[in-house]
Amino acid sequence: MKNLGILLSGRGSNFVAIADSLAAGCIPNARIAVVISNRADAPGLEIARQRGLNALVIPSKGTPREEHDRAVVSALHQNKVDLICLAGYMRLLSPWFVQQFPGKILNIHPSLLPAFPGLEAHEQAFAYGVKVTGCTVHFVDEELDHGAIIVQKSVPVLDSDDEHTLAARILEQEHIAYTEAIKIVLEGKFEVLGRRMVRK
Repeated sequence: MKNLGILLSGRGSNFVAIADSLAAGCIPNARIAVVISNRADAPGLEIARQRGLNALVIPSKGTPREEHDRAVVSALHQNKVDLICLAGYMRLLSPWFVQQFPGKILNIHPSLLPAFPGLEAHEQAFAYGVKVTGCTVHFVDEELDHGAIIVQKSVPVLDSDDEHTLAARILEQEHIAYTEAIKIVLEGKFEVLGRRMVRK
């Protein structure tokens, strides 16, 4: 049984999608061992508690980054986490944090990376006038929105779209993509060659 650790800062809709996929048997031999938030008021934490999951608050405000990272890493180790899933976690992980879990941290980003990294990806895509955007699940490395890509889903930008309708359609694909990516990584039938993830 593989233990997943979820890091979130807000509503945690991707966390809920992962939890639902686990409950439905779509991700075999895995369980959520811990849900950690840097914000006590994160709605995702309350959802985790309602589902009977181990939910922790490790506040980041006013805490030096290194101290906070060490506390989170300690909690992940205590819960014997095999794979970390960032689900709307609004903190940059330090290089030291990433080095504690090489190839074991996943993130989802609402664009087709390397296009529109960082914050407000929907707004960037909309403002740029692209005809296709989407979402990307990737491994986390020391650079922002940079690690090897696992799964991408494309979403057409409709003439009738605004940033909110576009974001909603991308979010639907995020929920599908994250489950697919977790399954791929836990199966382990791949190798990363340079930037490319190649399935075996």
